[in-house]
Amino acid sequence: MANTVTVCSRCVMDSTASEIVFDEQGVCNFCKHYDEVRTKDLYQDEEGQQKLEALIKQIKEKGKNSDYDCLIGLSGGVDSSYVAYLVKKFGLRALAIHLDNGWNTELAVANVEQIVKRLDIDLTTYVLDWREFKDIQTSFLKSSISNIEIPTDHAIWAILIKTAGKMKIPYIIAGNNVVTESIMPESWLYGSKDSRLIKAIHNKFGKVKMKTYPSLTTFNYVDYLLMRGIRWVPILNYIPFKKDEAKQYLMDELGWRDYGGKHYESIFTRFFHAYYLPEKFGYDLRKSYLSAMVCSGQLTREKALEELSHPPAPKEMLTQDRDYVIKKLGLSEQEFEKILKSPNKTFADYPNTDSLWRRLNWFVKIARQRITRVG
Repeated sequence: MANTVTVCSRCVMDSTASEIVFDEQGVCNFCKHYDEVRTKDLYQDEEGQQKLEALIKQIKEKGKNSDYDCLIGLSGGVDSSYVAYLVKKFGLRALAIHLDNGWNTELAVANVEQIVKRLDIDLTTYVLDWREFKDIQTSFLKSSISNIEIPTDHAIWAILIKTAGKMKIPYIIAGNNVVTESIMPESWLYGSKDSRLIKAIHNKFGKVKMKTYPSLTTFNYVDYLLMRGIRWVPILNYIPFKKDEAKQYLMDELGWRDYGGKHYESIFTRFFHAYYLPEKFGYDLRKSYLSAMVCSGQLTREKALEELSHPPAPKEMLTQDRDYVIKKLGLSEQEFEKILKSPNKTFADYPNTDSLWRRLNWFVKIARQRITRVG
């Protein structure tokens, strides 16, 4: 008999997430987590606007003698593109950094070019060594863990943080936000900060020496974020951020074009979301993003369920992406099928720093308050 999937009565998260727990009303723990984070991390009332004004003033003051007063990461997606618009709106002098990992769609390249041109923002593109990065990505596929996007996400933060340190720019304005991204089971996606995990998986499955890949050790986090005082500012938490309205503004005013899915600006990420996770693990990341939007009131539960009733991408696109990834990574059909059918693993099956971060949880909370505080 097939396992019955239980769906939350408030959002659309379900029991495909192993850590989900339901109360007597059928509401899940992810909804309750959202409520906690919303209370703690959202600043959208009058007091929040005062905090935002004070923050902008602080950034300008600290950067008045520099070419740039902040850094932004620009992928070409909705969140990062809207952050670019906001920093310009608030009169900040931002340097945009774009990571080219070899998987950008043509539309993503066009969107990035449009955003920086229309907003008159300087752009630096960091191109990863393809031979080396391909080997790292292939290693993650062979590892059979769910989050094969860790190498890209880790590299983005490493580049941003190290660039901020090198150029003495104390603020990184980020697109992370509560209202669309605060629900994500760790059983689905282990975080990207763990460079020990990256090295361990690459040492086990890789063939090319890792020489240029940008990474951060635990000491690097302490050095850059605490000792050097680089601040991470999730600016979308300081405004009434509504995804659909932000997307419409970008299209109407900045010539931005939609990809048809969250993070679909990258071919590999689209393959990861729409093909790899559903096929190998049975995970549909749309449930997490849609659930956050339901909890934030941006989407009805009925509309979210209706969206989930459709595949994450057209069948033709899924097939094209699958074939393209196999070819670009230099895998045979047999090798790829072996990866899909091999036993699923988790980060815990490889050397990692998870226990260290958990032991330092109290320290992380203090550090997080420090790097995001105003004043």
